[in-house]
Amino acid sequence: MIRILEPDKEIIKSILTTVGKGSPDDFSVGDEAHKSITTIDFVDFQYRNGKNTSSVLARLSEEFIGKYPGVLISLGKSSMGPPAGKAINIEVSGENFKELIKITDSVKTFIENAHIPGIEGLKTDLDVGKPELVVKIDRNKARRFGLSTSQIAMNIRTSLFGKEISDFKVGEDEYPIVVRLKDEYRYNVSSLMNQEILFHEDGEDIKIPLSAVASIEYGSTYGAVNRKDQKRVITISSNVSEGFNATSINQQIAQNLAGFEMPQDFKYEFTGEQQEQAESTVFLARAMMIAVVLIIMILVTQFNSVIKPLIIIMTVLFSTIGVFGGIATFKMDFIVVMMGIGIVSLAGIVVNNGIVLIDYIELLKKGKREELGLDENSFLPVDVATACVMEGGKTRLRPVLLTAITTILGLISLAVGLNLDFASMLSNYEPQFYIGGDMVSFWGPISWTVIFGLSFATFLTLIIVPVMYRLTIIIQKMLIKLFDAAVD
Repeated sequence: MIRILEPDKEIIKSILTTVGKGSPDDFSVGDEAHKSITTIDFVDFQYRNGKNTSSVLARLSEEFIGKYPGVLISLGKSSMGPPAGKAINIEVSGENFKELIKITDSVKTFIENAHIPGIEGLKTDLDVGKPELVVKIDRNKARRFGLSTSQIAMNIRTSLFGKEISDFKVGEDEYPIVVRLKDEYRYNVSSLMNQEILFHEDGEDIKIPLSAVASIEYGSTYGAVNRKDQKRVITISSNVSEGFNATSINQQIAQNLAGFEMPQDFKYEFTGEQQEQAESTVFLARAMMIAVVLIIMILVTQFNSVIKPLIIIMTVLFSTIGVFGGIATFKMDFIVVMMGIGIVSLAGIVVNNGIVLIDYIELLKKGKREELGLDENSFLPVDVATACVMEGGKTRLRPVLLTAITTILGLISLAVGLNLDFASMLSNYEPQFYIGGDMVSFWGPISWTVIFGLSFATFLTLIIVPVMYRLTIIIQKMLIKLFDAAVD
């Protein structure tokens, strides 16, 4: 590994290898000597001299993945927040465990044969080669000696793991006293089987060797059997290679698995990151719907109209065209949670420009009614109303553009990760200016969402909103004429 990392050693802060522990996604209990984890810690972003750590990860993946038979290697970045599982996470569930193992292997092989690029290396969470030493108790012999299976089991447990019999106190500290066999006997099968079991019968102490009532067998078993909703589950998982999109790969896997014949009473489902993403999408869609409904309710009460709020809300819905268009144009990854939050926040920003424009048009129409001596609920002539719309667009052009431009310029610094240390600049004349940073992955998607959406929504506010407003005036006039004609 040192040889592979040699070209990038100036950006590496430390390398730590821990033997006995697996990856953070491995929830096994206790130390396991056949596992290890190597953590590479890089220097802060501003000291990396433009080098990208993703290229280091890609090079490690190329050097290690699939190169060592019998060794399972997994590479990944440290993730913020609670663990959500692997990028590719497929749970196969069913009742018959032996059949479930066969089906899981078939699903794994089926996906591997599809040769979908970007899959780092599929593996299952089932350890089928865990060695075990089975102690088989002869119940007839044990009953003849007056022993129970629990007595025999507790005797073996005490020998191996010990039993707390008292405490040793030093001042305020207490230390447990545990009795168990010495190492030279504890790890010797013959010594374990020849140990004597002490029990009382008819007031006498009787000792018999464990081998008189039990025998041993060597075998292998499963590391653990996982269950979900009372059904046995085996998980097929993998990371995604650097430069590939996890959502796209999962969609390709789903399309391929559509042709896989799953036996009855067995099923598979995508979980992990994809499940979290789906739940986040549903939550954000619900939040967006609630936000739009609340905005409509407030606007209806303020304008005392349904048509005008709907025109304003249309700009919110159309602004998403700008969001997805910008993402597609610049080939950005769509991050559901961050960009979803950006779309919800965009709704509140876009609405303001529409309110400012329509409110001013209504103000001009009110002034024209007073000039013509009309009632405030009466309709203005179409040409007069159109003139109010044009005047409103001209007058509010500058405020709408200034609002959009200042918001966009303010967000660009957040989107690209513009960093400037004012304290160092004023004290040492060293601004420590750099672009990028670790927080760009968090704030960048939100900022770009608002920038793309607001840029497109500004065009909608200045052109589409006046056009739609004038169309409503014409439609209202036509409806009044039709109504008058019907009455006559």
